[in-house]
Amino acid sequence: MTITITAFERSPDRGRGLARDMRVRWALEEVGQPYDVRLVSFSALKEPAHQAIHPFGQIPTYEDGGLALFESGAIVLHIAERHAGLLPEDANARARAIAWMFAALNTVEPPIVERSLATLVERDRTWYDERLPILDDRVHARLDEVAHRLGHEEWLDGAFSAGDLLMVTVLRRLDGSGLLEDYPTLAAYIARGEARPAYQRAFDDQLAVFTGSSPKGDGVS
Repeated sequence: MTITITAFERSPDRGRGLARDMRVRWALEEVGQPYDVRLVSFSALKEPAHQAIHPFGQIPTYEDGGLALFESGAIVLHIAERHAGLLPEDANARARAIAWMFAALNTVEPPIVERSLATLVERDRTWYDERLPILDDRVHARLDEVAHRLGHEEWLDGAFSAGDLLMVTVLRRLDGSGLLEDYPTLAAYIARGEARPAYQRAFDDQLAVFTGSSPKGDGVS
């Protein structure tokens, strides 16, 4: 059976590749696995059929035969463990790559998402102008740490891995914020990820949903 993932029928990122199904698309492209996309409306996210797969009513989900998964990080880890190309064969290097996956999602992404949400829903609040610099400082602290660890290397721990895949997708959420301007090595790191053929195929497929020309995801639930 072909792997099926879910994505937004109308993504709020307007085709910028920021929705979390992008991570799963990219991982599947990296390992050369074909997949179908089932597009889901916002109302369908909260319906029992979707919540039976994703209890929190979000995307993406992943179905392969009798297996159904939710949470983008868990899905990417499953793909990486099942197919060669995203995790090193050496046991220690493999463990480090998985650690970077967790770091991207648990340490680096939260302050970035918090800042993004504030710019969307708190801009008219009286406290916004005082709160934003605090949020910026939290993001800068994480960017300082990632940039220091990366140095002038191409990837976080030797060869490209699922840790880099997730870190690049997390850092891309800062696009347009101006916060990456002081981090040329991180900007170059993101650009290297975006230049990978697998990334470009995944991005084009997600963008095609927004433009209405997607070769995948013809079915809408």
